[in-house]
Amino acid sequence: MDKIEHIGIAVKNLEASNLLYAKLLGKAHYKIEEVLTEGVRTSFFEVGPNKIELLEATTEDSPIAKFINKKGEGVHHIAFAVENIEKEMARLKEEGFILLNEKPKQGADNKLVAFIHPKTAGGVLVELCQENNNKQ
Repeated sequence: MDKIEHIGIAVKNLEASNLLYAKLLGKAHYKIEEVLTEGVRTSFFEVGPNKIELLEATTEDSPIAKFINKKGEGVHHIAFAVENIEKEMARLKEEGFILLNEKPKQGADNKLVAFIHPKTAGGVLVELCQENNNKQ
């Protein structure tokens, strides 16, 4: 894994949270994006070489809505940048980690993503991110 790509934070209200994080970080978000397949709207803030991703549910049955209903707002996942996501997925599977995806899928911010089950990662939802060179 190359670096921490971003930290994902589940929020109830993206607009209110954008204002809060703009005050906290001293700068505005640089992008809002909707990922229809995940039922989520995201907002990104740059923090040095890393990012903060705010995630707001757009459907009641989305993973973010379920997370907030169960645990409330807060840190949802940590994402690591990888050069070859399929190779990293195979390595982690071989090491005994349970993957939530069999294949990488399109995520926000032009990334291919895959997730590791928190049960096998010390209670933390881990996301793998690879820059998608086949822009859609």
